[in-house]
Amino acid sequence: MPTTTAPRLGTALARLLLVAATLFGALLAGAAPASAHAALTGSDPQDGAVVATAPKDVNLTFSEQVAMSDDSIRVLDPAGNRVDTAEIRDLCSGSIVRYGVGLRTGLPEGTYTVAWQTVSADSHPIAGAFTFSIGAPSQTTVALPDQEVGGGLVGALYGIARYLSYAGFVVLVGGGAFVLACWPRGASVRPLQRLVVRGWLTLTAATLAMLLLRNPYTGSGELADAFDLGGLGSVLETKTGAALISRLLLLGAAALFVAVLFGTYTKRTDEKEKKDLTFGLAIGGTVVAAGIAGTWALAEHASTGIQPGIAMPVDLLHLLAVAAWLGGLTALLVALYRAPGIERTAVERFSKLAFGSVVVLAATGLYQSWRQVGSWSALTGTSYGQLLLVKIGLVAVLVGIAWISRRWTQRLGEPTVSDAPAEEETAAQETAARDENDRDEVLDPERAAQLARQRAAVALARTKRDRDADPERTGLRRSVLTEAVVAVVLLAVTTVLTSTEPGRTEEEAGRSQSASGSTAVPERPVDIRLPFDTGGAAGKGTVRLSLDPGRTGANVLHLFVDDPDGRPLDLPEIKVAFTLKAKDVGPLPVVPERIQTGHWSANGVQIPMAGDWQIQVTVRTSDIDQTTIDKNVKIG
Repeated sequence: MPTTTAPRLGTALARLLLVAATLFGALLAGAAPASAHAALTGSDPQDGAVVATAPKDVNLTFSEQVAMSDDSIRVLDPAGNRVDTAEIRDLCSGSIVRYGVGLRTGLPEGTYTVAWQTVSADSHPIAGAFTFSIGAPSQTTVALPDQEVGGGLVGALYGIARYLSYAGFVVLVGGGAFVLACWPRGASVRPLQRLVVRGWLTLTAATLAMLLLRNPYTGSGELADAFDLGGLGSVLETKTGAALISRLLLLGAAALFVAVLFGTYTKRTDEKEKKDLTFGLAIGGTVVAAGIAGTWALAEHASTGIQPGIAMPVDLLHLLAVAAWLGGLTALLVALYRAPGIERTAVERFSKLAFGSVVVLAATGLYQSWRQVGSWSALTGTSYGQLLLVKIGLVAVLVGIAWISRRWTQRLGEPTVSDAPAEEETAAQETAARDENDRDEVLDPERAAQLARQRAAVALARTKRDRDADPERTGLRRSVLTEAVVAVVLLAVTTVLTSTEPGRTEEEAGRSQSASGSTAVPERPVDIRLPFDTGGAAGKGTVRLSLDPGRTGANVLHLFVDDPDGRPLDLPEIKVAFTLKAKDVGPLPVVPERIQTGHWSANGVQIPMAGDWQIQVTVRTSDIDQTTIDKNVKIG
């Protein structure tokens, strides 16, 4: 076996750096399926506001376009009765996405609950609730569902189906590309045939499951509603439903591609005819694969947010590159374990295919990272960014393993001259065995079957022995297997990212909420939100502070404390202090009285003069866990 020369360090290092940059770009992009979710950025009345007179309507403002129905905004009185008109009004203007619902006249004083649920333009359901009071806060009997929209059993099943759809697409497209571009002889290898067919079956089954689960996923959350024909009809009228149906139709064309690839293609012996068929399969397969990838790009994340006209084709290319790389890696793994006779040239062709894929990933990933994350603060300070940091660790491991695999590939030996006689001898032995088997069947069928099983076991043992006797191929198999395992985990993290609000949207929503509560004007209450973290168990939450009427003189102070899930949170102690630093006034302490779980109030809070006041809130969640948070507001 001739020796091979190790690659030059400069070239190898350059390729390694390119792969690392590519994976980091793909990471920031959340792989193919990630972009912006819509978020509630404002409301009128504001969350926790106390208004003097009943408003005529309730308006909600979102960061991006959403799909609304008559029940998307519900306003409930303290007894839980609906007091809105159930007629959604489109108040959108330019880049402002705002919807409202009218209220009935003559509403009495008390605390009202606004519950909203809708579907963002990227196909994800979103929901929330907040309260406002007319005259003065009161007790409320409204009980909102504990289950998060898109959660529970239906949400879990839908998430599994989404993951399987991505995995099936990767295996189907990547496996077909591996056979056509890297190892045409693999079209007749049974394990590779089964791999690609299973990819098609997985994608088809997952798409059907998503179509059935779509109605309860975005609505009631009840699994039984998956078989509601009326709900299914409503789903088919949406952009997501049309995309899923289109995907099923394209999978019909994909089935034809698979049948030709593993049927007619393997039987062609004429080189010219086979070359023409290869070209036709490559063109047709690319069109079908692009069409299936387009069902994600056109219906989900890339179709909304900034620059959708650029983002959708970029997203399509990103998906195809991921499939060619990871799907091809899976096919290579199967070939190395189940078809050890794969030639070195086939492995080298896949190396070039993978390199081309990561170049595409580098370009598309860098664009997607800017579009979805937007800033380093979003990368490190949001839930989406923290998931990306987890993914960075996985990617670093994958890059190292990929480098090892590449070194094993370069150490694979070329086929020797003695291989041909050995193969001929093996073929002759197999022919003789078949002849002997025929004779045995004539004499004793039961004995012949026993001998056939023994010969098959011996042949399998000989194949495994020959396979394991090649240390280079053994090393490559193990490194590729490890790559595949890490890639599966990476795909799982990517799937979680698709249901997480990206950093850009989360930061924009936070800035909008901060701006809406940072300034008060006469006759309007001061409404601010103050997140806190005391560092202990159950130490995180949000304080919603309302100061009414928000001017000099006597004011009524209300404090509402929620846990991270939006449920009322009780505290051992909460205190407030007002300081006007420009005039050296304060701190003026206020100790509110507990009204009910998560609600404190104080009457007669005196603001002696107008100015930019610092409001400090001290929160204690246990005997030792305490923190003070503050915010400056203009009063008077």
